[in-house]
Amino acid sequence: MFPTVPDQILAELARTEGGPDALGLLVRDQDTRRLLVLRAVLDAAEAAGPAVCDAGRKARLREDWAMLADADATTAAADPVQGTVTGRALPGVERPLPGVERPLTPARARLFHPLTGPWARSCLRGLDAGRGTPAEARALRRDLAHFSAVAAVAAAAAGLPFATRLTARAGVLTLPSLGALHTAASGDVPVDVTHRDGVLTIRQPDASDVRVHLENGTGAWSGAPAWTPAHALPGLLPSAPPMPLDDLDPYREPPYSTHRGSLSGAATLDDAERKRWLQAWNGTAVALRSGGAHRLTEAAALLRCLVPLEMPPEIGTGRGSCSATRREAFGALLSSTPPDPVTFAATLVHELQHAKLAALTDLVTLHRAGPEARYFAPWRPDPRPYDGLLQGTYSHLAMASYYQRRALLTRPPERDWAWAQHARYHAQVGAALPALVGSPDLTVPGRRFVDEMAATYQRMADHPAPRDHTARAQAYVKSARALWIQRRASALPRPNE
Repeated sequence: MFPTVPDQILAELARTEGGPDALGLLVRDQDTRRLLVLRAVLDAAEAAGPAVCDAGRKARLREDWAMLADADATTAAADPVQGTVTGRALPGVERPLPGVERPLTPARARLFHPLTGPWARSCLRGLDAGRGTPAEARALRRDLAHFSAVAAVAAAAAGLPFATRLTARAGVLTLPSLGALHTAASGDVPVDVTHRDGVLTIRQPDASDVRVHLENGTGAWSGAPAWTPAHALPGLLPSAPPMPLDDLDPYREPPYSTHRGSLSGAATLDDAERKRWLQAWNGTAVALRSGGAHRLTEAAALLRCLVPLEMPPEIGTGRGSCSATRREAFGALLSSTPPDPVTFAATLVHELQHAKLAALTDLVTLHRAGPEARYFAPWRPDPRPYDGLLQGTYSHLAMASYYQRRALLTRPPERDWAWAQHARYHAQVGAALPALVGSPDLTVPGRRFVDEMAATYQRMADHPAPRDHTARAQAYVKSARALWIQRRASALPRPNE
């Protein structure tokens, strides 16, 4: 079912590049895997005992799946490129006609939305765990109920009339890509939703009906104060659809926000913050292109939504920000409010390499190294496992290339800043590559991949940074290595202890 990766595409990706064929291969494979994960959720629910998922919830899941299939079939019928989301088979969903750009049906757009991935993983964890604590049981009920909202949104976008009952979570009914309603009652309360002719009517106990008018793309408007529309930024390219800026989805919260350095929790934006996002975003395409046309190409191909994060207080002012990607949320970029377009473009370059490499390693085994954290990475104070070192080096190699191209194209003072950034990333990659290249755990494709990374690093020497920047960068890496060795030595047990 899963495609092989040709050597040419492997080499492109190793250079931190990738044309339409390479990027399309990764995207189609990730979309196929998303459908399989969804199928796994439905199968796990069917197999679960009544104490975990009772007959009523199983029947509702089947109804929601049927609604998704109807929405998919309605919009795919006139398009021979499309397959349909039906039954247990997934015919043709990963194989568009050669040379044809495959549009997404509303059903696929919902299923392939990045944050559907964390939802599916949460469902699988709850179903696999079996009957748990009351809090765990409540969390699973909420997870399964969210699928009904996904199906309803897809059906509404496809123009299908329906009447259904949804469940608000802790006083909030979230309709992905449309918006959220704050219900009159707190807690998990039932809400009746009907759709006809592009208008949703939301009815809840002890409150007036809310009419929500659908729009093309992201967001839906209503005059009701209880309704918060979903927001989107303009498309990255003139022909691209709007880019969702998702600060409503209940599955957007980073799962590691409490223990990953300065990474913060998900943010809910006010008008001022949305304006700052828009100001930075408006210049991002130009800033990406200045680092190579392929940087804009990969962002347009891979990025599907932005998830705003709170700004960690330790970052302060200036060009700082925090960002992350999530393996189970392919296409999502989590970021605090970017200070300017160039900084955000660099964030995209950095984080999209993590997304590319994670997607590639779903298709190809690059190494068989264990999880032991024992490698020096000059951008981290702690030892890294081999896979973590590979991920970090890959993204830093892309950053070195991005800033080198900017340095060769821009004028002072931006040129000096770009050379300084390039020199730092280049020196860090040079310090990490020997451990990657020298590993006996590389597979044959992994050897090709790492060797091409090393060749890309070496070609950058054709346009070196000014000597003062290079000297400072090398001194920084030398100091980081000395501190790392000192910490490692102090952590070792002493004799007779």
